[in-house]
Amino acid sequence: MTKEMNRTRYLTLVGTIITQFALGSVYTWSLFNAQLAVKLDEPVSQVAFVFGLLSLSLAVASSMAGKLQERFGVRNVTLGAGLLLGVGFLLTAQASNLMMLYLCAGILVGFADGTGYLMTLSNCVKWFPERKGLISALAIGAYGLGSLGFKYINVLLLENTGLETTFQLWGLIAMALVLCGGMLMKDAPAQSAASQQAESRDFTLAEAMRKPQYWMLALMFLSACMSGLYVIGVAKDIGEKMVDLPVLVAANAVAVIAMANLSGRLVLGILSDKIPRIRVISLAQIITLVGMVLLLFVPLNANLFFVAVACVAFSFGGTITVYPSLVSDFFGLNNLTKNYGVIYLGFGIGSIIGSIVASLFGGFIATFNVILVLLVVALVMSLTIRMPEPKTPASAKKATKSTPRLVNMTAESA
Repeated sequence: MTKEMNRTRYLTLVGTIITQFALGSVYTWSLFNAQLAVKLDEPVSQVAFVFGLLSLSLAVASSMAGKLQERFGVRNVTLGAGLLLGVGFLLTAQASNLMMLYLCAGILVGFADGTGYLMTLSNCVKWFPERKGLISALAIGAYGLGSLGFKYINVLLLENTGLETTFQLWGLIAMALVLCGGMLMKDAPAQSAASQQAESRDFTLAEAMRKPQYWMLALMFLSACMSGLYVIGVAKDIGEKMVDLPVLVAANAVAVIAMANLSGRLVLGILSDKIPRIRVISLAQIITLVGMVLLLFVPLNANLFFVAVACVAFSFGGTITVYPSLVSDFFGLNNLTKNYGVIYLGFGIGSIIGSIVASLFGGFIATFNVILVLLVVALVMSLTIRMPEPKTPASAKKATKSTPRLVNMTAESA
């Protein structure tokens, strides 16, 4: 790799980390539910639905980002996502009813966030094929740190400027960071013909979706997202209602989850460069099962409750860090954004299924049982799944033929 290319990929890494930090700020949304409910004169539950809608929009946008990158390039799409993110927050500040809030915060902000999130992550991973786990850990760790950093920024803004101005300043800060990060990025080069031949795996989305392994990975990802997002979203309520903890003690679950989630991203991400990534996913599933068993079958005290939610958050953070690299192991790097994009729809679906099950079948316990069954099925899949068969010899032969021709043309021109 030339010195210039090495410089370019490290600038792209810095730009990706800055962008991911800004995009992670959406996870501070719960800070605004109570004040928005008062402003709009709506129940908190109706206002809180915005975050579910935002998560779904984020996942849908992530699945489309690959096509946008192919047409416009990672820099231009990131800049567009930054502008849309700023506009979404500025319009949210002006929302005067629930439907406008859903449209501005749920759909516009969610779409902008999802467009930038997966595309910039996948592009950065492609720049560092030899350190995919570490790069995923750094990028997604920055996304997690964004939620923590903006928690303090937004609390400070709320206390000193009010609700509407906070949304405006939040939008401007996040937009500025994404624009700065986008300017540092460049599209990663396609994997060379020799590299593709060595791996014999470079599947298009259509080819990948015809493989049973693709849907096995999708179900495993859905299970991880459903367990992680549901438990994280109601952890404080679980502490109060199932463990009879005081409100202030139960609220400590938020800090425990944040630390465990970030630890999972870093530890499992780095570990995935040292052992097979599918085994890291199996480990994450086992840790999640420990957490769910504690919640379902063990009389809980405060310490056991915090251990249980920490297990779930640690594994969830690690899973979403390892998965981009895992998908590239199975189906190649060149089409990673598209191939992972459809699987990432499980993030949005999982964020909603848990709440639906809880509302239909009576709360935490019913949802925990469904999650437990899904996790057992997912664990069996992760222990038995095998790499898809390499692409046909004809494809490999074609790639082989193209390489000498390129070498000959270079020699002739010299």
